[in-house]
Amino acid sequence: MSTAAALRGIGRQLDDPASLGRALDELLATRPEPPTLLALGEPTHGIEAFPLLRNELLGHLVERGYRSIVLETDVFAASVVDDYVAGGTAEIDTVLATGFSHGFGAVPGNRELVEWLRAHNAGRAEQDRVRFHGFDAPLEFSGAPSPRRALSSANDYLPAALRPASVRDLDALLGEDADWTNQAAMFDPAASVGDSDRARALRIVADDLASALRRAAPGLRSADPTGYDHAVAHARTAQGLLRYHAAMASPAPDRIATLLSLRAEMMAENLLAIVAQEQRRGPSLVFAHNIHLQRAQSHMPVGESEVSWGSAGALVGLTLGERYVFLATDANPDSDPGTLQGVLAEATTRRALFPAPALRAALAPSMGTGEPIVPGHIPLGPADLDGADAVIFVADTDGRRHQYW
Repeated sequence: MSTAAALRGIGRQLDDPASLGRALDELLATRPEPPTLLALGEPTHGIEAFPLLRNELLGHLVERGYRSIVLETDVFAASVVDDYVAGGTAEIDTVLATGFSHGFGAVPGNRELVEWLRAHNAGRAEQDRVRFHGFDAPLEFSGAPSPRRALSSANDYLPAALRPASVRDLDALLGEDADWTNQAAMFDPAASVGDSDRARALRIVADDLASALRRAAPGLRSADPTGYDHAVAHARTAQGLLRYHAAMASPAPDRIATLLSLRAEMMAENLLAIVAQEQRRGPSLVFAHNIHLQRAQSHMPVGESEVSWGSAGALVGLTLGERYVFLATDANPDSDPGTLQGVLAEATTRRALFPAPALRAALAPSMGTGEPIVPGHIPLGPADLDGADAVIFVADTDGRRHQYW
């Protein structure tokens, strides 16, 4: 029996929403306990098929009690979207432009998602609404922001009597925001202020603020749970940003891998905070690039070399265990028959779901990995199946990327 024939026996064809729902229910029924966080990855950004699959999946999961969607976007910017889907008065175009980082508001499928959430939530009680969250750090590809907003927000939330003494010099230590946002620092460690005396002093301030908030939790959180959680998120972000700036200032050969792992740490902390906030309302669906959500070590080409780091999914999986489920996705309309993408394409009509253990067992040891279809596409390889619970392969896409930046 050929590999493709064996895979056709393993896979579940996802030809329509009903078959998608049945296949997902069957997969989750095999789990020892229901997931708290269900992760759906995509192999690159900007190809319409993956966000549309996400939207379809969310519609089914909401019927099963899921009450939040979490995207790879700035944790603070996402509050603009969450306000809108709860009935806010902002214009949809403004929401898409300001509520998503990385330009993702222009990604096909995201407008449809936001409009569906708003319509779904209209007239529903708060506990039955589907909330929108971001779990990314406030970072962009060109660098990192000043920690001013995060530090100031955490400090301003605390009553004056509870503020640590170290915040008295906050403005002087922060200096000009331009010192922190210098884009040259992304490539030149000498251009970063992250290892300066004032940056090191700010790390003490951030730690003091986080500690003060933790110690004040019994009084503050019971009176204002939303405000308290936001302040804690700002303190957590300030600590992460200052670690990130310190790594930007380092000339170490593993500098890029360290930056990626620090971003992953911030992502994981945000995801776990969202899970804690949402646990009484229902499970969450998170959607991001495969490399952020897989349970295994992530790898990415940078220049002529490859870097690896522990992904956010790997970190979250350590805490949630079986309550974290990851579905990887991939596509390639013109796949070489000797590759994972080639055999999956041959076994797929439109879309198909393949449980990872059975898929691993069916593959020949010599199975290769297909070529990227667009820059930024990281094709799944056989080794990546160790970090996934299932793979959804999409055959009916032309692989065209829509411009979103």
